[in-house]
Amino acid sequence: MTTAYQDDNIFARILKGEIPSIKLFDLPEAIGIMDVMPQSPGHCLVLPKAPSRNLLDAEEQTLAQLLPIVARLARAVKEGMGADGIVVSQFNEAAGGQTVFHLHIHVVPRYEGVELKSHASGMADSALLEEQARRIRAAFR
Repeated sequence: MTTAYQDDNIFARILKGEIPSIKLFDLPEAIGIMDVMPQSPGHCLVLPKAPSRNLLDAEEQTLAQLLPIVARLARAVKEGMGADGIVVSQFNEAAGGQTVFHLHIHVVPRYEGVELKSHASGMADSALLEEQARRIRAAFR
């Protein structure tokens, strides 16, 4: 059984403005932010504003709104970061690899011959993340 949504998780707190983030966009349905523990340069996240733990308990409308936004961001990341490809991933429950229990989708650029860092392997330099965000924002349409 899925545990109830807890509104004190880090992503809920980012959405409420209680914790700073490097924001890529702020739409009525979702925000995009840089992942502070990236697996690859340009790794970012899409967070729906509607509360849900993950895909398993999200409202259908939330899910329907999310994929077009993720696609827009994926195109912007590929263009802005000069990536060779993009991985889009989403984890559900601890056994599925989820560590923050607010629905979120990872957009991870891939570069030929470059291995991904392990998930949550360390904090990135904020100035570097800001520069990457600038490039992604410029390509976000």
